[in-house]
Amino acid sequence: MKKISLTLIGLYVGLFAGFAQSKSDSSKYNNTDLTFEEANIVSSYYTQNGNNSAVTGGIGTEKLTDFSNTFDLKFYRYDSRFRKHNWNFELGIDHFTSASADMVDLKANSSASHADTRIYPSVNWTVENEQKGTTVGAGASYSHEFDYTSFSGNLNFALKTKNRSGEFSAKLQTFLDKVNQVIPTELLPVVVVNYTSVVSSASRGSGGGGSFTSFFSGGSSSKYPSVPRNTTDLALSYSQIVNKRLQIMVMGDLVAQSGYLSLPFHRVYFKDSTVHQEVLPDSRLKIPIALRANYFVGDKIILRGYYRFYTDDWGLTAHTASLETPVKITSFFSISPFFRYYVQSAIQYFGAYRTHTAAEKYYTSNFDYSAFTSKFFGAGIRLTPPNGILGNQKFEMIEIRYGHYSKNIGMQSDVISVNLKFK
Repeated sequence: MKKISLTLIGLYVGLFAGFAQSKSDSSKYNNTDLTFEEANIVSSYYTQNGNNSAVTGGIGTEKLTDFSNTFDLKFYRYDSRFRKHNWNFELGIDHFTSASADMVDLKANSSASHADTRIYPSVNWTVENEQKGTTVGAGASYSHEFDYTSFSGNLNFALKTKNRSGEFSAKLQTFLDKVNQVIPTELLPVVVVNYTSVVSSASRGSGGGGSFTSFFSGGSSSKYPSVPRNTTDLALSYSQIVNKRLQIMVMGDLVAQSGYLSLPFHRVYFKDSTVHQEVLPDSRLKIPIALRANYFVGDKIILRGYYRFYTDDWGLTAHTASLETPVKITSFFSISPFFRYYVQSAIQYFGAYRTHTAAEKYYTSNFDYSAFTSKFFGAGIRLTPPNGILGNQKFEMIEIRYGHYSKNIGMQSDVISVNLKFK
């Protein structure tokens, strides 16, 4: 994995350094042409372990690794009315291996779920009227992996105050998802052919216990019936420069979900030892509210504080507090230690292994819905030499970040990422 990562980074540097050189040099004299602004490449490696896998009913390994790469290209141009058009093209590719997902078939030594690749391209466009202080935009994205497909679209608007010290923004985004009915092999006796059947079956407490061709018979994911899951998110925010040292932002979302909100391969073991599929309501309303503040302590230290309150109609409430402190060691080298603390309550439908009963309408043993606290801490280093990385002025920045995450219920994870920026 280390050799693969270094090889990819080397290829990215050569490819995007050359691209940045040709695009910026050829177009900077004509702002009405589409002009290259910057490219970002982010690669990360994530690993975790724990003993509360939802695939095996809240017990068993949560071991997982993920190698993620994101390629981001930004362009701009000015039209005849001197409005700035920004284009952002992004491609993400994740490859993961999961010991817990490999247990959808309890008899298989290795299966199709042991490894998977997710691909998620997106494009976003905004047009900014710098004289009026307004920005409007739209975007679309797509995501696909073996058992999940998502289409997304968004509209956004921003308005600056007259003195340009404040800005209000709004973004409306919708996700139209399809969840493939990949079901544990021991729950395959009944064929469910559409979403209505799944919901009616779930409402009878059967867990939507449909049977489809086994996840492990090979072939493409298209052989599995899929059910819809739709999400609409209205995000509002207001940012304000209070003075030369303090900047604040207030954010709020209203998120409505509908459709199949369970996962078909999550098992639930009842007190009587019978096994069922996870069953959750077919709607959910989420309301997060957050406050962000940046305070400049002199010229070399920034305090970046963040607080978020979350609640939903499944009974979950959560609090997040974090602090990141970038410190400029030299004019081109900085280090950014960070710490985040999180606490949440359990949803009303959660129960651990062999605690649920047939009298319950909804049930899950997914510990992501349990009560827990977590900590995430680490640091990043950022290098921006005036002559560019390795003497290449187009290769502007490299940032390396490491973080360690832990839950008080036993799950641990580590992530390291590398961000390369080209101008």
